[in-house]
Amino acid sequence: MTARVGVVTFPGSLDDGDAARAVRIAGAEPVRLWHGDPALHGVDAVVLPGGFSYGDYLRCGAIARFAPVMESIVDAARGGMPVLGICNGFQILCEAHLLPGALTRNQHLHFRNRDQVLRIETVGTAWTNTFQPGQEVLIPVKNGEGCYVADPATLDRLEAEGRVVARYIGGNPNGSQRDIAAITNEAGNVVGIMPHPEHAVEELTGPSLDGLGFFTSVLKHLVGAPA
Repeated sequence: MTARVGVVTFPGSLDDGDAARAVRIAGAEPVRLWHGDPALHGVDAVVLPGGFSYGDYLRCGAIARFAPVMESIVDAARGGMPVLGICNGFQILCEAHLLPGALTRNQHLHFRNRDQVLRIETVGTAWTNTFQPGQEVLIPVKNGEGCYVADPATLDRLEAEGRVVARYIGGNPNGSQRDIAAITNEAGNVVGIMPHPEHAVEELTGPSLDGLGFFTSVLKHLVGAPA
């Protein structure tokens, strides 16, 4: 049976179509989920895409965290469903307390849009199991509020527990503490990443095909997950 991966659309989402296409290229069935509908429609995993949900009012992701669909996603994530938050989706996951820390304004106060090299640090998650530890990937980054911050104890815990999923190398585009580009929860089913893997899945439009591994990883995870 083909895996069904939900992609949420919030007011202000702009990468939901790209995320759905990446899901389809990976071999799954994308299912469009609407922010105002709490139903998850039988999906096996969820992607929270990039964009500017609710216009980034208050704080990035602060309003989206209270969308009806998020109540269902939070419950499902705590029950083990794989959830990937990309850029604005990462911000939403932090606001929903599914991931620790916060994403703040880039230290240089400029929007940063470029192709970025990352090093995959953790492959024991639902979204990174097809990579190799230490593998370098090239994925676009585009954000104005992508600076990951947390208190020292939280950062130390993420490091000690192997929950830093990816780091920026060859230059930190936003000032994120400890060059953190992606993190995971304790169970490894929820991942937040600031760069955009959905923009690196096709030769025509991406700087590489390196982003595809995030989406094929969740399919591998779902095949091996207990029914």
